[in-house]
Amino acid sequence: MENNETNRTAENNSGKERRGGIKEWKGIIIALIAGICAILCICIMSDRLVTYKQTAGGGLTATGSASCDFESDLIVWRGSYTAFDTTTQAAYRKLAKDGEAVKKYLLDNGVTEDEMTFGSVSISQRWQTEYNDAGYEIGSYLEGYDLYQQITITSYDVDKVDAISRDVTQLIESNVEFTSYEPEYFYTKLDELKLQLVDEATQNAKARIDIMASGTGAELGELLNANLGVFQITAQNTSSEYSYGGAFDTSSRFKTASITVKLNYSVQ
Repeated sequence: MENNETNRTAENNSGKERRGGIKEWKGIIIALIAGICAILCICIMSDRLVTYKQTAGGGLTATGSASCDFESDLIVWRGSYTAFDTTTQAAYRKLAKDGEAVKKYLLDNGVTEDEMTFGSVSISQRWQTEYNDAGYEIGSYLEGYDLYQQITITSYDVDKVDAISRDVTQLIESNVEFTSYEPEYFYTKLDELKLQLVDEATQNAKARIDIMASGTGAELGELLNANLGVFQITAQNTSSEYSYGGAFDTSSRFKTASITVKLNYSVQ
């Protein structure tokens, strides 16, 4: 009996020791976790503090620009001619005759057939309205048909087509109802020019950043942000054509291309 009592007492003491040891380990683990979390928080706050000091006030920001004058190397000129008659067949014969006159005129002035593109023929009805002596409409009847055709000249010989587009007197004198539209001017190497301007504008912005850093005694850090503006393609010696979404002038042979680049650097 006494031995049983002694054994139970020993088991109870052993259980208390095990529970006490587990509690001690739990306390140690919790303390370690808390210590690690505190160290991580300190590291994060220190990193944010350093970043804040580097970018406080937005760091250093400058906008660079670049522009270039250039001359268009491609011209697109459009003209149209019309014919009218009481039947579509008669009107088409007149239109075809005028088309041959237009083609001959262009060939005589140095335009090649490869540079000409004749559009499809458009037909519309012309109605005549009748009125009585009191001015009231009493009816209408089909007077005839208007036929319309457009021709487009696309050429790398800008001088030649430019001159032809400004003088169509010969066609008008030959009774061709010809309408000449304003030529459009393009540059076939515009993509290469744009890349060149982006590079120059970026270098210009970086040079301004360097001057600002030198003048303030700051040491540049990493590039935080870079923004590319929109291209402005305008007639030379004009600025009123600039627009928020970018401009692309086609009415002028001599143009100016410009672009801006904005850089933002952190400082040490």
